[in-house]
Amino acid sequence: MLKAFYDYAVREGLAVPPGYAEKIIKYYISLSSEGEFLGFVPGSAEAVLCPDVGSLANGKDKSNVLAEKSSVVLAEASQPKSSFFRNALSEGGSFEPDLLICLKALENPATFKSICEEAKNRKIKPIDRISFEVDGRDILKSEAVKTWWADYRDQLRGTKADENKTLCLITGKPTAPVATVPTVTGLSVVGGHSKGDALICFDKNSFCSYNLKQSANAPVSEEAFSYVKAGLDNLLKDAPILSGMKFVHWYDKPIPEENDILAVEIGGLGIEVEEEDGSEEPYDDKNPYEERRLADKKIKSISTGENSPALASVYTIMLLSGVNGRVMVRRYEHGSYEDLQKSLNLWNSDLALVKQNGVGGLKPCKLAGRFTRLLTKQKNDRKIFDRMAKELSGLTAVTLTSIINGTPLPDSAAVKALAYIRSQMLETDDESKTLNIPDSRAVQWLKVWLMRKHRAENKEEFLMEEYNPKHPDAAYHCGALMCVYANIQKKAMPEINASMISRYYSSASQNPALVIGSLSRQSTHHQEKITSGFWRNTYTKLLSECYLAVGDKIPATLNLEQQSLFSLGYYQMQAELNRITAEYNKNKANNSNNSDNSDAEQED
Repeated sequence: MLKAFYDYAVREGLAVPPGYAEKIIKYYISLSSEGEFLGFVPGSAEAVLCPDVGSLANGKDKSNVLAEKSSVVLAEASQPKSSFFRNALSEGGSFEPDLLICLKALENPATFKSICEEAKNRKIKPIDRISFEVDGRDILKSEAVKTWWADYRDQLRGTKADENKTLCLITGKPTAPVATVPTVTGLSVVGGHSKGDALICFDKNSFCSYNLKQSANAPVSEEAFSYVKAGLDNLLKDAPILSGMKFVHWYDKPIPEENDILAVEIGGLGIEVEEEDGSEEPYDDKNPYEERRLADKKIKSISTGENSPALASVYTIMLLSGVNGRVMVRRYEHGSYEDLQKSLNLWNSDLALVKQNGVGGLKPCKLAGRFTRLLTKQKNDRKIFDRMAKELSGLTAVTLTSIINGTPLPDSAAVKALAYIRSQMLETDDESKTLNIPDSRAVQWLKVWLMRKHRAENKEEFLMEEYNPKHPDAAYHCGALMCVYANIQKKAMPEINASMISRYYSSASQNPALVIGSLSRQSTHHQEKITSGFWRNTYTKLLSECYLAVGDKIPATLNLEQQSLFSLGYYQMQAELNRITAEYNKNKANNSNNSDNSDAEQED
């Protein structure tokens, strides 16, 4: 895992050299070659590579060198940090004479007073970082300074020539391992600390082994880990959030020019949710790396099913969050994109489901939007993605593994989808003129769960995109039966708002034998009120087919698999009835138009 981050950062040229950090310099103290103060020169808005003491400070007596807060640089020399800053200028003077000129200006009472007064006039804040330039030369860009800093930093670290070395866990080369690695940033929105989180941490005995102390448990060189940190920081910066975790992904080869998708909208696994009409909010992709964009394109196809360029390469996917100042790796996946593409095609095939109107398949939905159907159903939920992080934190990673590897979904996915459907089917709307129908996205979860479960058990699969009258399981047809009875009631008594569904759906989906008989008796009276011969014949035919498929005995109780089949059978039968209704109305309208045209011709 660490090597994957290292390789990514090396390829992209992301790493900052050990002992350096990119910082914003607010002002430069401008000096002449004789040490005369010329004024303050504003710095650039872009970060500058500066020497960084980092964890070597270990206390309050050390500061960063050459570039520090004005409260340190312009403080009295008697203060520990200010003294350390000036001593560093003195040490570096033997390599770069310009540093001695800077030190001379700070130690000259008149010059120092002029600098402080000008800083006050310019309203330079104590926290503003400042540095020096001599005759227009930025001391931070001096090659001599870089040589000095490498030597001076070794003195601070106490590095010895005969120091015991071990093999770096990342590069495999001999190294003196760092005792404490720098923290990575970008996880504060998913439980991480605002100051960063440690990827490698051995501050407790329970994290150590074989009597090794701290870094000896996972020895890494400072240089190698600087690449790891740079790569991880870069990936986390634009990574989407999925159920309270950052989703990072990349792959190991450049994109061929013919596969460039710069002009293609990238959705990834972001938190955007498809609207009821199937439209999606636009996604603004600001990632400058073509590799990341093609990886996004591949991952997007998990939820969209869009064709993506074939790529014989290796992908890396991780789910990360922060806990108590540590980076938590929730899931790590690594493999070939060729295998990934096969798994994505299988995922899209398993999701295939007819629309509620019975015509065509469902439109794509982003994965985060699909996850909302596994939450406890609530009305007017404005913090749905906050709840997702709490309710689905354990399920999300397992589900992602199932998608990527084509393996079965956990049973909890079906349990949560069924709970969502039952809550929805209990709802009533006095103004609604249509029957309740199980949520299509929730039903898709059931269909995928069933198909992957049967595939793992080497069972013959009968689930289709549309209603299958030849499905062998009675539970599937019990759901279809209840759907037909609900439609008969609605046709006979349109003023009643789906009372049969709200009253009986939950119990029928678990104990159909206790409910189906009662529905059959009620339906006898309802069918007598239907005046349309077409609908009487249609309902009679569908009921006969369903009872024939159920067999001699209606199941008394249904297990989790059968309850899922019940909901799927209900949904697909309702979609079939909606299709028949639309076709009937279309034919009726055509016949009416033809009749009007015929009458007009006779009058002519």
